[in-house]
Amino acid sequence: MSKTNESLMQRRTAAVPRGVGQIHPIFAAKAENATVTDVEGREFIDFAGGIAVLNTGHLHPKIVAAVQEQLTKLSHTCFQVLAYEPYVEVCEKINAKVPGDFDKKTLLVTTGSEAVENAVKIARAATGRAGVIAFTGGYHGRTMMTLGLTGKVVPYSAGMGLMPGGVFRAQYPCEIHGVSTDDAIASIERIFKNDAEPKDIAAIIIEPVQGEGGFYVAPKDFMKRLRALCDQHGILLIADEVQTGAGRTGTFFAMEQMGVVPDLTTFAKSIAGGFPLAGVCGKAEYMDAIAPGGLGGTYAGSPIACAAALAVMEVFEEENLLDRSKAVGERLVTGLKAIQAKHNSIGDVRALGSMIAVELFEGGDHHKPAAALVGQVVAKARDKGLILLSCGTYGNVLRVLVPLTAEDALLDKGLAIIAECFDELA
Repeated sequence: MSKTNESLMQRRTAAVPRGVGQIHPIFAAKAENATVTDVEGREFIDFAGGIAVLNTGHLHPKIVAAVQEQLTKLSHTCFQVLAYEPYVEVCEKINAKVPGDFDKKTLLVTTGSEAVENAVKIARAATGRAGVIAFTGGYHGRTMMTLGLTGKVVPYSAGMGLMPGGVFRAQYPCEIHGVSTDDAIASIERIFKNDAEPKDIAAIIIEPVQGEGGFYVAPKDFMKRLRALCDQHGILLIADEVQTGAGRTGTFFAMEQMGVVPDLTTFAKSIAGGFPLAGVCGKAEYMDAIAPGGLGGTYAGSPIACAAALAVMEVFEEENLLDRSKAVGERLVTGLKAIQAKHNSIGDVRALGSMIAVELFEGGDHHKPAAALVGQVVAKARDKGLILLSCGTYGNVLRVLVPLTAEDALLDKGLAIIAECFDELA
């Protein structure tokens, strides 16, 4: 009996806890570049990219070859037991790519959440302080500390009780929802007045472009004022670049476009082209604040993932993927704005590089987020062969994270499907 999506979904429901969500009731069988084929043989255009993991596409030949070669040498030793060169080489390359004209060091781990956890550990050790300021709408992971930082209760921490203390929430600047840079800075000052002295805050953590929160780009002026505030009070600035990193925004790290330099940077997702790798890069003196044994993990910086990451960085150079990221973004934004001109439900189309969002409102009223319409567009697009994602505090944002290696013809085909969806749902 041939396997179907429905039969596999039944097995999944019986075997996997319901807390592991699934956006599309589809089981993938194979994939190539920016397309995925399901177990029933149907091909889909992939505008999700494994949630920003596949900037170099599914199974890029150079990455596959690098992994296959590494598998002929060794797959695991645990770096803390027996070291291997690929780990060191990845760290050297990341140190060179992360913005900042100072000596840097990099720690490799396995997941984005783990990277954020370790960034907080490093900040606490380096400053001798415990508090952290995060932002409304921020997403930093699903582990306990990162859930405390994540600015969205449902579904991430619902039913789990209170998260770890010592986390304070400031407002993220968002013009479309009426939060100015002044408002956001004032909210940090309120924390200093009402909740914690600056000398008790180890770090402020921010996504330069919010991911799950809705793809809102932090204004450069806000970043400059945030940097000045951190410098004034001896607070470390952590840039969470898990989703924005590895070229998604048109520079290898989004902070390159923000006019300021963070003290610590977290990265993950697309850095290894689909293999689990994450890390923290920062000023050497801060990174060295923790004694030997305080950082690491059994699988942290796997040699296979490191081989993949080195190949990813070569692909970016050889195929000029940073320029391609900008071109992909421009092509998609132009097409999406053409759709917006015909449908007042589309309140905003925004992007930094190829990190693209379409925010929907009922009748164009910015006080009425259209989450239901987003769900309908995602479902209808799937029926037409396009995989999309939603996001946003109100669930009213469509997000596009297509592989940067996708051909223009495929991008246009995806745009045509989105246009059809809006025309049919109008």
